[in-house]
Amino acid sequence: MSGSYVSKTCIPEEYVQIDEQPWAPFPDALSEGGIRWKFLHASPEMGAWTAIFDCPAGSSFAAHIHIGPGEYFLTKGKMDVRGGKDAGGDTAFAPGYGYESANARHDKTYFPVASEFYMTFLGPLVFIKPDATPVAVVGWEEAQGAWNAFLESQKSAAE
Repeated sequence: MSGSYVSKTCIPEEYVQIDEQPWAPFPDALSEGGIRWKFLHASPEMGAWTAIFDCPAGSSFAAHIHIGPGEYFLTKGKMDVRGGKDAGGDTAFAPGYGYESANARHDKTYFPVASEFYMTFLGPLVFIKPDATPVAVVGWEEAQGAWNAFLESQKSAAE
């Protein structure tokens, strides 16, 4: 193959200035303690989405299963994943990196101190009841839709 290859179906690149984006409340049905988030990117061609999360001390995410793998970077604080190290899971300290495999089940992701992390999800999360009955499926479309609705509500409130 000679010459350069340019796809005619490329998704446009984008840039997000994180500190200029507002924090949105993460749904109470999927978390406790006032977790906030900023949606950064959706990659429909990969089924991926990326966000940054602000987690107050004592906050947690509800039980969920990673349908696809994910990677996170804990930029601030401490995070107990799968019950934390003392319960057979992991305890992450900033700065720290973690990989979550496909089908990983997290009954509780807990933040004992104020924390912040960046994560890319390669596939949806399925939030579950204790018996693994699905409560909500959050993939790139749902995450982007929730973020767009939040931005629209901010815009309407400012008018």
